Amino acid sequence: PQIVLHTYICLTHRILTVHHYCIMKVSTAALFLVSQSANAFTFVAPSSRASVALNVETATRPPTRFDNMKSKWKGFVPNRDVSEASFDYEAFEEAVATVEYAFNRNDVVKGTIVQYDNGGAVVDIGAKSSAFLPLQEAGLAISGEIDDNVNLEDEVDVMIISDEDENGQLLVSIKRIEYAAAWEKVQAMNAEDDLFDAEVVAVNRGGAIVLVQGLRAFLPGSHLTGVIATEELIGEKLPLKFLEVNPETNKLVVSNRRAVVESQMNDLSRGDVVDGIVKALKPYGAFVEVGGMSGLLHISQISYDRIDDLEKVFVMGDKVKCMIIDHDKLNGRIALSTKTLEPEPGDMLKDSARVFELAEETAAKYHERMEAERKAREEAAKDIVLGLGDVVGDALSIDEGDVSDDLDAVIGDGASE
Repeated sequence: PQIVLHTYICLTHRILTVHHYCIMKVSTAALFLVSQSANAFTFVAPSSRASVALNVETATRPPTRFDNMKSKWKGFVPNRDVSEASFDYEAFEEAVATVEYAFNRNDVVKGTIVQYDNGGAVVDIGAKSSAFLPLQEAGLAISGEIDDNVNLEDEVDVMIISDEDENGQLLVSIKRIEYAAAWEKVQAMNAEDDLFDAEVVAVNRGGAIVLVQGLRAFLPGSHLTGVIATEELIGEKLPLKFLEVNPETNKLVVSNRRAVVESQMNDLSRGDVVDGIVKALKPYGAFVEVGGMSGLLHISQISYDRIDDLEKVFVMGDKVKCMIIDHDKLNGRIALSTKTLEPEPGDMLKDSARVFELAEETAAKYHERMEAERKAREEAAKDIVLGLGDVVGDALSIDEGDVSDDLDAVIGDGASE
């Protein structure tokens, strides 16, 4: 019985092992079939899902360059009748052949500002690559950044100032064109001898710097009238005229004194009474500003009395009245006098206010006196001339009969010989 039981147990174990093996095989086969079916399903179904996802993504994202090209592609273009056109392809080729596409240094071309880049501007001039306009070449008077000087989409004239670089790009300039145009305007103004106003932008030891048509011009200190070249002069506008214009050496010199002289000196005459302000005191006299011009009131022309100390008579800033006794219109110099305005000799030292109060009245009397003296001198000179004429006439008056007798005697003596 034990042997039989053992045999039964062994058979049962083998049967169970085989059954388990078969179940594993069946399970593996089933899993394989399921996986194959799943693969077949995913091979078909995912394509549909991917196309839907692609359509959704295409609808939401912006079009690409390829999409734009596809939208513009019109497909095959059929042959069309061009017999009624105003030109044909041969004429078009000939027109293209006649167009010069070369860009050389110093050529002036038209361009369009298309964008700002690297502190400058990109300019489309029709070349294979856009040109570049640096900030320092954006104009004669540059202020701020590049967008403060040129605007996008503006059409401008530019000068080519370089050859193509390795990328085929050119450098262009607006400043060079404006510079040449400014010199032309300045030469025309100089030819017409125009009077103009210009702003002082800087001062130095020799004078001041002003801007004329965008060009820097030198204003010598000796040609400033009524002012001194100090920092306070910066920003002021002064009337000017040209002294020297030379575009070859870029030399531009102007004068304030010449402008003032020609605009104001024409209205001044000897004997005029003018108002002025004492600007400086020197041992030899006082400098008085008259209408923007500097006049000299010499110490000998202040009073009929002797002056030992000028500072006891005037101080800086005093308002005075003077008579013009001489002027040099070419150099803008005026000689002044208060002595001629004294009602009584020495009044300038005793009561200068009374002298200035009666200046016009005293000047009128002075002119009357001068006119009377002039007429007296003319009468005296006339009498002298007439007296000399009588003396010469008496000396040259000779009896004509005596002259004839003397002549016959001379002739007779010659014949007898």
